[in-house]
Amino acid sequence: MQAFEVLEHTADVGLKAYGNTLKEVFENAAVGMFSLITDIENVKPTLSEDIHVEAEDRESLLVEWLNELIYRFEVKYRIYKRFEIIEWDGEYHLHAKAYGEPLDLGRHQLMTQIKACSYHMLKIERNDLWSAQVIFDI
Repeated sequence: MQAFEVLEHTADVGLKAYGNTLKEVFENAAVGMFSLITDIENVKPTLSEDIHVEAEDRESLLVEWLNELIYRFEVKYRIYKRFEIIEWDGEYHLHAKAYGEPLDLGRHQLMTQIKACSYHMLKIERNDLWSAQVIFDI
């Protein structure tokens, strides 16, 4: 199973993440997003940070999750490569650990500047696997 795929979009960039569980989809969406930002093979997991997000439904929770990670990248200069959701109620709240390091422009070549995760074309569904589609404003 592939963890994610990049979706072509007219002015922005999209991502479709997959997983055996919805929790895995959220983790893979975060990995996919950072893979758009830089080559995460160059990211060393030298630090871990706790992340808590809440929302009114699971689609909003996905947007809040990804936007919190974008905020930490833009404001705290953190770049991540691995994510582990520790507490999860499946809809309204998640507590996760993000593993990465401080941004180092000497080692981390930036590829795509993501401004935000949007609600445009947002969907979470389950067939044989769980999947989530998101579009990022760039």
